[in-house]
Amino acid sequence: MITLCTVQFSIRPFLFSVQEASSLPDQLEEATNYIKKMQIKLEKLKERRDFTNGTRLSSDTDTASAGLRLPHIDIQERGSALEVVLITKSDCQFMFTETIRLLHEEGAEVVNASFSVLGETIFHTVHCKIGESAPCSAAARISEKLKKFVYGDN
Repeated sequence: MITLCTVQFSIRPFLFSVQEASSLPDQLEEATNYIKKMQIKLEKLKERRDFTNGTRLSSDTDTASAGLRLPHIDIQERGSALEVVLITKSDCQFMFTETIRLLHEEGAEVVNASFSVLGETIFHTVHCKIGESAPCSAAARISEKLKKFVYGDN
């Protein structure tokens, strides 16, 4: 019993200074509650760590079962309009801003940009207008540059 009280004091020393008049069973119950709260807090911190490290199996399984290798880009031309769908992991936000920069650099006017989040996967959709003078060549040039950026020089 003395050992248990010593362990309790080492875990939560301020309990004794505040509640010296409390009975021993009350102090033990308080220490037990404190340990349970710390276990819950530890589990939440582990989940947060796993989430930020990208080791959650569910989202990895979801993207693998969909047959996608991230990042992924899909570019569709519709006349003078261009739709760009960029799919990335949550830690690749720079890819979206770089995509917007490349579109502006090539003279495309961004009309609308939106995103959706599913687990650790982010779906970015950008609608833009391209030049009226030669939309086919502009679309091909923009498409090539965006794919080169996302996939590298492959």
